[in-house]
Amino acid sequence: MSAFSMAPLFRQSIGFDRFNDLFESALRNEAGSTYPPYNIEKHGDERYRIVIAAAGFQESDLDVQVERGVLSVSGGKRESRSEGVAYLHQGIAQRAFKLSFRLVDHIEVKGAELRNGLLSIELVRIVPEEARPKRIPIGNGRPALES
Repeated sequence: MSAFSMAPLFRQSIGFDRFNDLFESALRNEAGSTYPPYNIEKHGDERYRIVIAAAGFQESDLDVQVERGVLSVSGGKRESRSEGVAYLHQGIAQRAFKLSFRLVDHIEVKGAELRNGLLSIELVRIVPEEARPKRIPIGNGRPALES
C-alpha cells in the first residue's frame, strides 16, 4: 500500500511545486527527513510562511538561500561555548540539518526571522501582469481582425 493518489490534496495547494515528492518523502520516514520539524502555512491568496523549529540555534548558526527556484535552509552545529560544563542529559538537539523547498514561478522570499526558537521565512506570490489571466471580449459576429 505504498502507492495511492494524493490528487485531492493538490487541488487547493498553490505556491509549492512537487508537493507529491514532499509528502512521499515524509511518508517514507527517511532518516533525517523529520528534523527539524516545520510547518508550511498559507496566509491569504498570495502569502505563505515556512516555520522551522530551530531550538538551540542562533542566527549565526543558520543559513537561508534561494538558488534557481530552490529555497535551502541549513543549520550547523556550533562549538560548545561553555567550557567546564558537563551535560548530565542533553535533550536539545543541535545537530546539523538541511531542508530544501522547490518554489514555483512567481514565489519570492521576502525575509526570514528567528524568534523564540522558530525560524519564520516569509514568501509572497507576485504574478506579473503579463502572466495573469486576461478576459477576452466576445464580439457581435464580426471577427476582431476586420477593421
